[in-house]
Parts: sequence; structure tokens; C-alpha cells
Amino acid sequence: MTERSGAFASRPHHGGWREDDPVGERRWVHIEEPLELESGERLPGVRLAYQTWGRPNTSGTNAVLVLHALTGDAHVTGSVGPGQLSPGWWEGVVGPGLALDTDRYYVVAPNVLGGCQGSTGPSSTAPDGRPWGSRFPRITLRDTVRAEEHLAAELGIDTWAAVIGGSMGGMRALEWAITYPDRVRGALVLACPAATTAWQIAWASPQLRAIQADPNWVGGDYHDTDQGPVDGLGVARRIAHVTYRGAEEIDTRFGRDAQGDEKPAEGGRYAVESYLDHQAGKLVGRFDAASYVLLTQAMNGHDVGRGRGGVPAALARMPERTIVAGVTSDHLYPLAQQDEIARMLPIPGRARVIDSPYGHDGFLIEADQVSGLVKELLEG
Repeated sequence: MTERSGAFASRPHHGGWREDDPVGERRWVHIEEPLELESGERLPGVRLAYQTWGRPNTSGTNAVLVLHALTGDAHVTGSVGPGQLSPGWWEGVVGPGLALDTDRYYVVAPNVLGGCQGSTGPSSTAPDGRPWGSRFPRITLRDTVRAEEHLAAELGIDTWAAVIGGSMGGMRALEWAITYPDRVRGALVLACPAATTAWQIAWASPQLRAIQADPNWVGGDYHDTDQGPVDGLGVARRIAHVTYRGAEEIDTRFGRDAQGDEKPAEGGRYAVESYLDHQAGKLVGRFDAASYVLLTQAMNGHDVGRGRGGVPAALARMPERTIVAGVTSDHLYPLAQQDEIARMLPIPGRARVIDSPYGHDGFLIEADQVSGLVKELLEG
């Protein structure tokens, strides 16, 4: 069953799109039966938050699924408003007249299962009326895709014209196309690997430890207390942000400058430290630490070849119309990993290159280059 916030909240409907559906407004789909997880556990009471833009055509061939990264959400485009803590994260790519033209395509963006922006996650209320907290089961990215398949069914979408995502969203795009090959006609996979490597798990490990070592973590059961592990989450974000940006950009932007009138030699901060403090503060204000841990663990477990005969066999199931791209300065998910994916597709090739000094975040920042890839995928 689907529900929506605001003026439409009193008019739930079952399945499909309606003329009065609010564009760009957060809504929810409830999964009636317990969700079967890859681990064998069953997760009851699941709901997914999502937003849509545009409208489906009569033939049902213009739906595009957009999947966010680790700390993203369903708010792909649009200003801050009711229920929105930040502006859209792909403003220059999605919208009327843009590469993903919402006058032509029906764009659907879910908040990931396990998240904290409206979808069921550790901070949600369990059936017993208490927060899930540490009792929330471990999930995989395949579990998140299985939940999103319920959303597609609720909206009456049999086939996606394209599935698009970067970073964790790219991992989910791969899983969508491989798990449901008959339901994905095209895919754009940005800045992600086919399987998470030891290098990437190594960068994630101190982030997880920082959160779990915070005294306010309380074993993950802090949601009904007055204070959560904000210090640990802030440290995790500082570490992560260093992996998201390019070394040359950081050096050029900040150099060895002090922050304002502060004196590093006397205990003050460098400008780059102030920048990381700012990034940490922004995330702490909008994201739940337990969701950060849960989803990071799910990304650590990402491997499209698991149970499918290995990565090459899995990637052979991708649609022929697949574009893979990486960022030149990405040192977290280097371009060689996207090349590996591209070489194993049904039509082998090379990964497309997003030339950017901004590191991994280039897939979010370089709107013009990403737009070219989106247009090529959709118009090809």
C-alpha cells in the first residue's frame, strides 16, 4: 500500500500512478508480507520512502530508477522543503529539459532499505513498539534491491527503461540488472566495483570502529536515549570524506593555510581540518549512525558474483545497453575497477571516463559529463 505526506496523506491508494500524485514529494510503500532476506531471516513491517518526477507513458516504457549513494536519499532534485533536509543531490542531471528529462521520463528514486530518510532501518519502530536498534538484521545490497522490486510492483512498473546509480547506487544498479535481467533494459553504472576489495573494506573499518567505540553507541541501542554516537559518526565522516575527494583538489584548495585567525602551532586548526569538521557536522545533523554502520557493512559484502558462478558469469547477465564510467581521480573506487566491469559485459568495451579533480565525488559534481552519459544511454 502506498501513502504520501502533506495534502495527499489522507488518500492512500493501491498500486500504480495517479494524476494527482505529487511530483517530487516523499511518499511510502508498505510491504505487506515480511521481507525475505538473503540471510534467511524475515524482516516484518518494511516500508520504503520514495519520490517520483514526471509521469509514466501509456506503454509503460519510460520509467527510470535512480539509486543514491551511501548517505544520499530519495531527494534527487528539488529545493529543501517539508521533510527534506538537503537540496537534491543531482540537480544538474535530473529535471525538465535536462539529460534525465522529467518531461519525458518517469523518474523513481527510493530511499534504501536500512536507511534513515523515511525507509525502514535501525532507527525505525519495530513491531513491539521499540526502536529496532541492534536487533535490526544484517542486510545485503541484494536485500535492498528485493525491497525495491516491491516498490516497482506497487507502482505498476514491469520494466525499467534504465537503472542508474553511482557508488553504492552503482552497486545496487548492478544487482538490479543481474537479479532481474528481464526487467532492466539499460543501465548506467558509475564509480563502483563488481565486488568490494580489501582496500575499500580497509577504509571502511576505521569508520565503523569510530562509531562503535563512541560511548553513546550503547551497542547500537541508543535510539531511545538522549544522545547518540555523534562524535563517532563525525570521525567516520571525516575519514570517508578524505576518500571521496581528490588529493590534488584538496592540496590546491587548502594548501597549508590556517583556518582564519587560528594558529595550528598553538593548537588551532588548518583550513582543511575546518572543512572536514564542517562536513562531519552536516552529516551528523541528517544521518543516523546505525544506518551508516548497517549500509557500510552491506557495501563491504558487495559481490555480484556471489552464488552466481563468479563475477564474469554474473556480469554476462547485464543488459547489452550498459554504460560503465569512472572518475580519473577516484582513489577509493579507481577507474580500473570500472574497466573490469566493462570488459565483462555482454558487449565488452572500456569504461567511460569522467575527467575530474574531485575524486570519487566527481560522479556527483561533474553534471555535464554525467549528463552526456545519461543522454547516450537513454537515446541509444
